[in-house]
Amino acid sequence: MPDFSTRFSRRGLALLVPALAAGLVMSACSAPGSDQPSSTGSDAPVSTELGTGPITLELYAETGFPLVKALADEFTKQHPNVKFNIREDQFTVITENAPRVLASDNAPDIIRLPTMVDLVKDDLLKNLDPYVTAYGWDKFPASQLVQLRLADGGKVRGSGSLYGLGLGYSVTGVFYNKKLAQQVGMTEPPATVAEFEELLAKAKAAGVQPIVQFNKNTAGINFPHQALQNQFGDPAQIADWIFQKPGATFDTPAALKATETIQRWAKAGYFTKDANALDYATMVGDFAKGGGLFMFNGDWESGNLDKNMAGNAGFFLFPTEAAGGKHVAMSAPNTFGIGARAKNPDAAAYFLNWAHTDAKAREISVKVGGSSPGGPAELPLPPVTEGTVLAETLKASQQLGAENGAVDFTANATGGIFAAAITPELQKLIAGQQTPEGYVKAVQAEYEKELSR
Repeated sequence: MPDFSTRFSRRGLALLVPALAAGLVMSACSAPGSDQPSSTGSDAPVSTELGTGPITLELYAETGFPLVKALADEFTKQHPNVKFNIREDQFTVITENAPRVLASDNAPDIIRLPTMVDLVKDDLLKNLDPYVTAYGWDKFPASQLVQLRLADGGKVRGSGSLYGLGLGYSVTGVFYNKKLAQQVGMTEPPATVAEFEELLAKAKAAGVQPIVQFNKNTAGINFPHQALQNQFGDPAQIADWIFQKPGATFDTPAALKATETIQRWAKAGYFTKDANALDYATMVGDFAKGGGLFMFNGDWESGNLDKNMAGNAGFFLFPTEAAGGKHVAMSAPNTFGIGARAKNPDAAAYFLNWAHTDAKAREISVKVGGSSPGGPAELPLPPVTEGTVLAETLKASQQLGAENGAVDFTANATGGIFAAAITPELQKLIAGQQTPEGYVKAVQAEYEKELSR
């Protein structure tokens, strides 16, 4: 998420919501923090013993989100010999910096991953297969890890070796203001896209801002765009495009129809008038203050909204095109990987495993991160208070998993697609400077350009 100075890609973030899963196997070898060079290969020996010697883990994370620091603080509390040196940047900055930072002599042990494909191709990320075996991650649900796998030296996502894990597994949808919903006659979440559009029109007619959505620096309007695209076509085609399957294209009838709808919404005044000048933090603040009926966003804001809109915020998965259809939503892990040049790869893997399996860590992932913690299927979700937004987003995550309707963010298709095409072209679209046809062709052209490098 997404950075988005936000979190789009942070939770900007392939496929499928986690169903949570399985076991822990212990083995031993070289100690974490040893002087042995890291290896990107899957045959390197690893250790699942943390040891008692002093360790400092270098962690490169996305700014503006408290989950990583909260987990790091709890880990140090439980393991006082391990300290964290946390560097934070906006997601777009991490996207630009990741190759250089990972190639440096002071490469991070743990890094928030923008996209993995190019980093794997350039041997900058550690192959986690040895840890899969050592910790039993192969018993996690396949859907939890599929978007973090790459085959054939990084050519295709969705299968092959594992190169990352999530610190929280997100689901996106629509937050709504309950008081404003009552004001426009919304008694329950809309069941179809048409019903959603009817509510937009009613809100506009009643003098209520229909949608509060940012679009500055990074295209927050890509949330509703992909929400529509997910409904108008086969989500498997979208996943193929994100996973860089040969022959996949963005220039489809579904993408065009979604873009036409976004343009129509913009012309009707359904988006914040100054969306191109609205950043993520301001959007969330405006929504919390009652600035609009709907906000497209992810579950990572659940705790914040429960605090700042106590009892007045709700959440639903974006509705289907036809009544009774299966829901489809953007859902991805808050992905972190281990640098190929990391000085403490075993300790980094120990931390990532701990975040999925430790009871307190899982509670932090839910209550601070607002998302499912992933991990072994037999571990229960930490309890949450009924009637809260957090309870609604967790329920939506379970529903999406049951309907097998999760798909990664289109912004994660390539390392540069979001900054080079999706963001500027969506900004031009809602400003009336780009056509729907021009938008889909521009995104596909940038995609092909990047894949040809």
